[in-house]
Amino acid sequence: MDDPGILWYYPDMDTTQPIPAFALYGEGRGFPDVLHCERIADRAGLHEWQIAPHRHPNLHQFFLIRRGAAWVTVDGRARDLALPVLLSIPAWVVHGFRFAAGTEGHVLTVPMTELPEIFGDGSALAPALSHWGSAAADTALDALFEAVITERGRQDAARAPMLRALATQIACHAARAMAGAAPEPTRYERHMQAFDALLRENLRHRWTLSTYARALSVSPTHLNRVVRAQTGQSAARHIEARQFQEACRLLAYTRMNVAEIGYALGFDDPAYFSRAFRRQTGETPTGYRKRLSGTDLPAGNSVQYPDAGKVSARHSASACTVSATSCTRMICAPCPAAASATASDPGMRAPAVGTPARGPREGLGAAPHTTGAPRGWNSANS
Repeated sequence: MDDPGILWYYPDMDTTQPIPAFALYGEGRGFPDVLHCERIADRAGLHEWQIAPHRHPNLHQFFLIRRGAAWVTVDGRARDLALPVLLSIPAWVVHGFRFAAGTEGHVLTVPMTELPEIFGDGSALAPALSHWGSAAADTALDALFEAVITERGRQDAARAPMLRALATQIACHAARAMAGAAPEPTRYERHMQAFDALLRENLRHRWTLSTYARALSVSPTHLNRVVRAQTGQSAARHIEARQFQEACRLLAYTRMNVAEIGYALGFDDPAYFSRAFRRQTGETPTGYRKRLSGTDLPAGNSVQYPDAGKVSARHSASACTVSATSCTRMICAPCPAAASATASDPGMRAPAVGTPARGPREGLGAAPHTTGAPRGWNSANS
């Protein structure tokens, strides 16, 4: 399953560096499962029952702490927790813990893209979960968290939808418990939410930072300031990280080949996409996909991914005027350049013309292009 280091921060690491942000995908070692769940003792017990301050991009965490004693630090402020308690920690919120030895509970980590009905744009539950919060734990939560632990060990086709269903129930419990308690988002938080919404809609268009800033009616300097304040990284780095996070998802959950994935994310040259992916993750796209083979990832179903059929159409062998010796695209199935090329990543070659891309479900691809700012953005507040 997923690498232990991506979900917890160990207390003996160098805390003089910027607050670490741990992702479930990418960075060469993440495992793109539906979710992650474990008992607090499994990890904290190995590290003197302390978890140093850290944050997670694009991951939401729910903590059920049932027995023992626990103290949480959120955005620099320490709090004593009255147990049993349910905690909701949104993406990018800096948090750390100190537990009494033997403390019992669970932590559930959910990629926000796995539950769009909970965390997606327009969700009625999203406001209640957009800020960190705590509430007295309902006894029904014990059975739900234990069911997640049990379900993660299964290998059948029902595993992924069951995990999503259980995580949805836990998120709904949290949203109900915390409804009305969430404060109004700050100006920077509103700006960041609007930027992320626009970013999700335009990943495949490869917009520049200036294009995003113009769509949001702010300057690139201000947008960069907002993103750095909220995530600890530059806006350009945030855009790049989101792009390759989606690439990891497509490699893990679909049967699209590397060329199709590159085109779906706006890369005109599959060879360049493969090199860029390797710079980000430390391995080629094909190597990343092979590493996941033999895991309990659900197999992709046969659905069409937006624009996937255009890959071969744009560079079909019949229309190609580039000689085999100078072609760098290597995606036309009948093309002698594609047939003879070895390249740094053989997964760049495309299937035969007309072969449909395959993915796990509708809606995985990029949203239609939009030119206006997302709902809720107010340039006067910038």
